[in-house]
Amino acid sequence: MARPRLCLLTAGHLSTCPRMLKAADALHEAGYAVRVVSARLTDWAAQADDVLLAARSWRSTAVDSQRATGNAVRIRSGVRQRVQGAALSLTGHEAGGPRRRARAYARLHDELVAAALAEPADLFYGGTSGALAAAAEAGRRAAVPYALDLEDFHPGENDISPEGRARDALAARIVAEVAPGAAFVTTAGAAMAAEYARVCQVSCVTIDNVFALPSVAPEIRRTRGSALRIYWFSQTVGPGRGLEELIAARERAGVPAEIHVRGLPTPGYVERLGPGIVVHAPAPPDAMVEACRPFDLGFAGERVDTRNRAICLSNKALTYPLAGVAPLLSQTAGTAPLVAELGDAALTFAPGDVEGLAALLSRVWAEAGWLESARERAWQAARARWHWDHPLEKGALLASVGRVLGA
Repeated sequence: MARPRLCLLTAGHLSTCPRMLKAADALHEAGYAVRVVSARLTDWAAQADDVLLAARSWRSTAVDSQRATGNAVRIRSGVRQRVQGAALSLTGHEAGGPRRRARAYARLHDELVAAALAEPADLFYGGTSGALAAAAEAGRRAAVPYALDLEDFHPGENDISPEGRARDALAARIVAEVAPGAAFVTTAGAAMAAEYARVCQVSCVTIDNVFALPSVAPEIRRTRGSALRIYWFSQTVGPGRGLEELIAARERAGVPAEIHVRGLPTPGYVERLGPGIVVHAPAPPDAMVEACRPFDLGFAGERVDTRNRAICLSNKALTYPLAGVAPLLSQTAGTAPLVAELGDAALTFAPGDVEGLAALLSRVWAEAGWLESARERAWQAARARWHWDHPLEKGALLASVGRVLGA
C-alpha cells in the first residue's frame, strides 16, 4: 500500500522556520512520504538550509528568488505584489477576489502554488503567513485536503501605522477565507489559540514552539562569583524586543553581567545599544538548544505593543529550559502557561519594567545557589512537559494528520 503523500509549504527558509522543519521530520518518521516546498531568499539562510537538508531523507523543493540565482523570480514576484497591492489600495480588500489578496500579501504566492502542485499530494500543510493561501489554493486545485499552521497572530503582527494596519487587515481577511476550509489548523500557544477563536472564530490545535529533548542533560553548575551570562536569540537583532530594557536594567542593577545575542543585527543597532554586547552568528534550528547551554539566564522580554507579541509563547522562552538555562521573561498572556509550570524557576517582570528587571538581576546575583536551583528546576520542567516529543506537541500533530488521512 502506497504511503500517504504530504506536501508542507513555507514562504521562508527551513532554517528560519523550525515549526515546518520539525513537522517534516516527525511526519517522515511516522511513515508518510514528505515533500517540503520552501523559499530561498538570502544567501546565509540558503547555506543553512543546505546543511539541514543534507541530514534529511525527505524530499524538498525550493522557490529561488535570490538576486544572484533567482533574479527573474525576484523581479517578477516583486512587480506582481506591488501591482496587486496598489490595486487593493484603490478598490479595497473586497474587490478582486482571494487570489488578488493572496498575491498582494505574499510575494511568492504563485510560485509556491506551482511548486506544490508539481507533484501529487494527499494533504497540503502550509505554515508561515505567506504560505497559508498557497496551501489552500493548492488543496482546492488538487481536490485534496489542506491544513494550516498559524504560527503567529497574523491579524495583529504589525504596528499602528497606516501601512501596518492595512497589512494586518489583509492578513485577517486571508485567514477568514482559508481557515474555514482547512482540515485542521494548528497554532503556537494556548493564548494564541484563544485569540484566534475569539477574533476569527477559528478553532486551533495548540502545538507549542518546543524543540526535542537533548540526548545529554545540561551541566548546571557555574563558577561562583563569575559574571552572569545572559543570552537572547532571534533571526534579526533589532529594536522592539526588550533588549534596550535589558541593557538599562543591567546598568541600574550594577551587577557584572555579559549580554550575548545571536542573529543578524540591523545596521547600527548593536552600536546604539552600547558596549558590552557579544554578537553571535545565526544558528540552525537543530543547534538552538546546544547554543543556549553556556549561559545562565535566557532573556525573552517581549513587549506588548502588538497583539501578537502580547499573546505569543516564543521559541526562546521554551528553548532555555531545555538547555538548563533559567528563563528571564516578561509576563504576558502568552508566557502565562509556562510561568505557571515553572513557578519561581522563571524570573518574570512586567513588559518594559526596567526597575523590576534590575531588581531580578540583583536578586540572582545576591542569592547564592538560587540560580543553580532555578536552572535545575527549569530543566526538570522541560523534561516533564515542555519538549517536542510530548503527546501534546508532536503527538497532537500526528493525531491531526492521522484523522485526515486515516493513517
